[in-house]
Amino acid sequence: MFPTTVAGSLPKPSWLAEPNKLWPAWRLSGADLEAGKLDATLLWIKLQEDAGIDIVSDGEQSRQHFVHGFLEYVDGIDFAHKVEMGIRDNRYKAMVPIVTGELRLKRRVHQAEARHARAHTKRKLKITLPGAMTIADTIADRFYGDKVKMAMAFAGLLNEEARALEADGVDVIQFDEPAFNVFMNDVAGWGVEALHRAIDGLKCTTAVHICYGYGIKANIDWKNALGSEWRQYEQIFPALAKSRIDQVSIEAINSRVPLKLMSLLDGKDVLVGVIDIATDKVETPEQIAGVIGDVMKHVPKERIVCCTNCGMAPMRRDVAVAKLEALGKGAALARERYA
Repeated sequence: MFPTTVAGSLPKPSWLAEPNKLWPAWRLSGADLEAGKLDATLLWIKLQEDAGIDIVSDGEQSRQHFVHGFLEYVDGIDFAHKVEMGIRDNRYKAMVPIVTGELRLKRRVHQAEARHARAHTKRKLKITLPGAMTIADTIADRFYGDKVKMAMAFAGLLNEEARALEADGVDVIQFDEPAFNVFMNDVAGWGVEALHRAIDGLKCTTAVHICYGYGIKANIDWKNALGSEWRQYEQIFPALAKSRIDQVSIEAINSRVPLKLMSLLDGKDVLVGVIDIATDKVETPEQIAGVIGDVMKHVPKERIVCCTNCGMAPMRRDVAVAKLEALGKGAALARERYA
């Protein structure tokens, strides 16, 4: 009961990349960089196990950014001539690559880290991929002329990599879709269809992560403008409840999401965020168990998975480790309390 996992990213060690940055520069190059990525993956597998995390992640140690780490392996994209574009409905601007031709995978994307992690843990292993809608919102199109058509092309590539990850022994494949929380009308219109394309044929557990974003200033300012209750999920949860996805990952602790909205995910496992990634304050096991108890009013306890609100990539490493330890202890306390 109450298995534990993380939403995805974990901080990169300072010897691998710049610390405390969402887009860190690598501090190694060539063969040293490739070896360092695998060393960092192994480091975080061990730290997660020590903290009592049941479903461990590679921590996204081999990619600078959760979207661009995938795009680097795709033909048909021009990284040399990036353009500035508003993303997440113009919440902030970013320099993004351009789609200039038909999209194809150059080669496997996450084979090295997935196989390395699988060889070094006996626990369930989770790998994350960016979702098709979020990719389409994070890149400029100069070829397809239709955002949905382009997103479906990306969904096909994601499915190709996801099937290979399953063959590598990955137990859970999660698609990160923060754009679902921005373009709510499109979720039922084509977002779920793209998600189904990405998970087509998979037999492993599938998940989608939807959130209000990393704890960066642009996201914090946006969240502060949303009022006393964040009800965006009310528009998209019914479509997700009808979908073929197995799990939905969302935030709970220190958010303004009414927990009762989780009841709209009837039939799905809910990865409940009980660790706040927007503060360095470390949660207590008591706080975590309390959030789990509150969620149990709306989600059957056998469907609750204890998770982080979002990725922890920009966080200090020592804080992230302490939060993982709190996550493990908080879930253990909840098992004692609510068994």
